[in-house]
Amino acid sequence: MTSPKHPRLALRPGAHRRVKSGHPWVFSNEVAFDQAAKSLPAGSVVTLTDAGGAILGTAHFNPHTLIAARLLSLQGDTPIDAAFFAGRLGNAMALRDRLFPQPFYRLVHAEADGLPGLVIDRFNDICVVQPNTAGMQANLDAIVEGLAQTVKPRAVVMRGDSSARTLEGLAEESKVIAGTLEGSVPVEENGARFQADLIGGQKTGWFFDQRDNRAFMAGLSHGMTVVDMYTHTGGFAIEAAKAGAKSVLAVDRSQHALDLAAKAAADNGVGDRVSTQRSDVYGFLEDAVAKQQRWQVVIADPPAFVKSKKDLKAGLQGYRKLARLSATVTAPGGILFVASCSHNAPVDEFTAAVARGLEDAGRHGRIIRSAGAAADHPVHPMLPESAYLKAVVLALD
Repeated sequence: MTSPKHPRLALRPGAHRRVKSGHPWVFSNEVAFDQAAKSLPAGSVVTLTDAGGAILGTAHFNPHTLIAARLLSLQGDTPIDAAFFAGRLGNAMALRDRLFPQPFYRLVHAEADGLPGLVIDRFNDICVVQPNTAGMQANLDAIVEGLAQTVKPRAVVMRGDSSARTLEGLAEESKVIAGTLEGSVPVEENGARFQADLIGGQKTGWFFDQRDNRAFMAGLSHGMTVVDMYTHTGGFAIEAAKAGAKSVLAVDRSQHALDLAAKAAADNGVGDRVSTQRSDVYGFLEDAVAKQQRWQVVIADPPAFVKSKKDLKAGLQGYRKLARLSATVTAPGGILFVASCSHNAPVDEFTAAVARGLEDAGRHGRIIRSAGAAADHPVHPMLPESAYLKAVVLALD
């Protein structure tokens, strides 16, 4: 008899039911941890079986994490090599190319694209890879080869600075791992052109998830005064200006990000209507409240306030305070946009925090849009909680 290609990882009796129903994760308390399982290196490829030995699929395995196994295939002993990744990447690219006219998008969104723990953003002929699990880190060479067979990028950047990697026991590092790259790269979205810093910028250098929300807010900005807080490199700000905003103020604490936003404003011919201000947003808002400054369109797109479940109470208080201050500087009859990218903040609790913030400010409003991420951030049907982005748009009195 020949040895199996992958080590067998058995589940406890009855623990196979969630996997059989389509869930892509196996938790550590569902694994039958014998000595062989405990000795497997983090990131190993295994063939999952139920307690009786029936094959459930092929998975990445980490014996040290709460999510112990992540399904890669429903077949056992599936080769996890360059050909495997090329197949999944080809499918992901075909979908995105149907969704968007230009090759600027999230190419891979983890479980929803059959590649759990992997995120890839595409900037035309450059790809930014985030291997957020030990399994994807171990398969990085095969991922790069799969990209070479499908996207054929001239450069590939690895961003290894997410908090998820710490949980997986992985080091933080960001570097070019294929080809060469110098300086910022162009991004095209909704008819506007931006600059992204793929190595030193936040996340992968750009936030494709807000694509549709930026277009919606731009459509409400013609002839209006706009403030875009946590602007990063100017996404909401530039698109609002291109849509005919009277004036736009872009606020961020990063001067480097603001410099890229200013360059984008000039490149799009709206530099005369876009100004930037380096500031902590809470400090900016408190000063604006004291000075009784008002804008007709107010946009607040903060970083995650709730990075873990233990942060939920404090994070919701943060969203409430942000909504209160933002509503206070929104002119009568104005529009307020507030977003949360916190995976651990449920949409109903986030929306309630925003509503309480409006009440604290003595303002009344109507929700005219509730939205999530753009279509290049699909959601696995068995992981509805992975729909992390929440945004509400309110018309205030």
